[in-house]
Amino acid sequence: MTNSRSSRRRHKDNPASSTVNRMETKHIQEEIRAFRSSLPAGVRLVAVSKYHPAEAVRAAYEAGQRIFGESHVQELQEKHRTLPPDIEWHFIGHLQTNKVKYIAPYVSLIHAVDSWRLLQEIDKQAARNNRVIDCLLQLHVAQEATKFGFTTEECRALLAEGAWRTLAHVRIAGVMCMASNVDDPEQIRREFHRAFEFFRQARADFFADSPSFRECSWGMSDDYPLALQEGSTLIRVGSRIFGERKY
Repeated sequence: MTNSRSSRRRHKDNPASSTVNRMETKHIQEEIRAFRSSLPAGVRLVAVSKYHPAEAVRAAYEAGQRIFGESHVQELQEKHRTLPPDIEWHFIGHLQTNKVKYIAPYVSLIHAVDSWRLLQEIDKQAARNNRVIDCLLQLHVAQEATKFGFTTEECRALLAEGAWRTLAHVRIAGVMCMASNVDDPEQIRREFHRAFEFFRQARADFFADSPSFRECSWGMSDDYPLALQEGSTLIRVGSRIFGERKY
């Protein structure tokens, strides 16, 4: 018999091992099916599973979801070790250069590349794993100074300078942004629209011969309908699917 004290300690040390009950499983699976059936063609759902246990991810997986988003390297490592190998893991948070090496062997898409130094490190670690890692350039279009990312001017300068073309083990697949945390839908729409206009111009100017430059990652649980109207191809939805954070 498992000692209840050691079981509690194990869950505290590794919260990703926590369980979900039957009602939570049902809710997760219903939400996954509803989202997947309602999204327009060409739009994919990133189920944001950060702060939720592996069993919540498994419930979504069993409903057909394969793309999951995490923003903490240690938590992602734990889930990657225990969950099915065909999951497509997206790293959606601010990524420190010294953490890239841990996820480089398996990560499918890094959403928030916010510096040339980070892009170089991803290329370096991808090369060590004989991989090409897809990346999105993060745009800072919000009014909040706390958010990361390139301004549109900085991003255009990076692309125009052209050194990124020498990186053989990263592929710039599009752009990502986060809107301001405000209640004004028109402000949110303007910020998404600004990101989409930048994407379209960058595609025409720098990626005309690169069909892999196609992703626009914006829209979360509260604003994804606006994001879909403004060109998003990847919506990042967490609380609407998994409920409030577990840890």
